[in-house]
Amino acid sequence: MSRIGNKVIVLPEGVTFNNNNNLVTVTGPHGTLERQFSPLVKFTVEGNEIKVSRVDETMQAQSQHGTARSLLANMITGVKEKFQKRLEIAGVGYRAALEGNQLVLNVGYSKPVNMAIPKGINVTLPRNTVIIVEGINRQEVGEFAANIRKVRKPEPYKGKGIRYADEVIRRKEGKTVS
Repeated sequence: MSRIGNKVIVLPEGVTFNNNNNLVTVTGPHGTLERQFSPLVKFTVEGNEIKVSRVDETMQAQSQHGTARSLLANMITGVKEKFQKRLEIAGVGYRAALEGNQLVLNVGYSKPVNMAIPKGINVTLPRNTVIIVEGINRQEVGEFAANIRKVRKPEPYKGKGIRYADEVIRRKEGKTVS
């Protein structure tokens, strides 16, 4: 029995939910998200609450139950209040800049790294060492933030690189002369 799948999703004020043969459309103040769900789950709307349930008790339906509920909850949260990832750049001379629809990263390579910002994602730079990635789709925000981090992963000896704001880098001790 899925504990996550049995939780009821409360539909906040200003968000609309539409289900057409498990093609779910969620519209809110920040935009619209659409996703095709498995036919093994069904959605029931009662007032401002959405309940996700299984069609049968097969193993496949059980595995889709909690996943569908989590994906729908993330869609509702995304259109109500955007998802956000904050990255920090550490290192001498390391910095980021925005040029049109490109994120330009100077992180110690011989040439700057240009990254195209996907549609539906907003990137802001409060400082040239802080990158904020925002969007309504949680998966796209997390994937683009991970791709930015992948350009120069934080290294454990000096702590240089691109890291998430809440990430803790375990520092290693360098070589010692005995």
